[in-house]
Amino acid sequence: MAKTLKVAVQMDPIESINIDADSTFALMLEAQARGHVMWHYHVRDLALANKRVVARAQPVTVERKKGAHWSFGPEEELDLAQVDVVLMRQDPPFDMAYITATHILEHIHPKTLVVNDPASVRNAPEKLFVTHFPELMPETLVTADRRQIMAFRQKHGDIIVKPLFGNGGAGVFHLRPDDPNLNSLVEMFTERSREPLVVQKYVPDVRKGDKRIILVDGVAMGAINRVPAAGEARSNMHVGGRPEPTTLTDREKEICAAIGPELKARGMIFVGIDVIGGYLTEINVTSPTGLQEIARFDGIHLEQAIWDAIEAKRR
Repeated sequence: MAKTLKVAVQMDPIESINIDADSTFALMLEAQARGHVMWHYHVRDLALANKRVVARAQPVTVERKKGAHWSFGPEEELDLAQVDVVLMRQDPPFDMAYITATHILEHIHPKTLVVNDPASVRNAPEKLFVTHFPELMPETLVTADRRQIMAFRQKHGDIIVKPLFGNGGAGVFHLRPDDPNLNSLVEMFTERSREPLVVQKYVPDVRKGDKRIILVDGVAMGAINRVPAAGEARSNMHVGGRPEPTTLTDREKEICAAIGPELKARGMIFVGIDVIGGYLTEINVTSPTGLQEIARFDGIHLEQAIWDAIEAKRR
């Protein structure tokens, strides 16, 4: 029998999650079923204090019961060097607060196993890490230079423009060749931020869906297809994308085989990649989702595989 682990879950407020869709909740239910002991804390309650990494945390138990899905014990100062595992599961944006949290957690990893590896998460933001595999991607430009963006548009006509560190489909625009809004969009983005934009050749197959494939310790283990709503360029489920069951094509298996060893080497235990029309578009390492949808369609509970991998690393 596996050793009982002490697990600290760094996440957004548990009271606000959707228990029918949230992957962190699925991971917590599985940890509890295995007899592991859990604490819950918000990233704002994390501190680096005199060489110690501590968090104001509460012991937590969970159950699949809407509105009463969690129960807290009394708050305590938890020394994270004394727990076995930290699940870093707060949602992006991948901003300086997120990056600072990875620096703090690096002080305890790998003695305390942080999932995913905090230094690797910091070095692998979704829309940048993927650029290390250009042969798998649609043609892509990352820049703040308006002239480069206009030249890319001239070449491809039909393009996607999105913020470099956005998430959940926020700020993603599809511009057709006759759309006059590109200048305005670039102005809007550059007024709000000094960060570059991502500009990508539009892949028409997005109408057939954006496939989310889950890799556990570098191995592809399940997938769902997310089909955009009518009149919508984005397939993210919280903007109306419809999940449906799917299987992997030969090309998708090829993509997973190409990136899997790199993910494993970087300590990325739980990763979700996005594939549209045979092109890799994102590698999600910060707080991937999709576990519950895959379980509903395929009866595969990938949270079990994730905990198997974590327990193996702890051994």
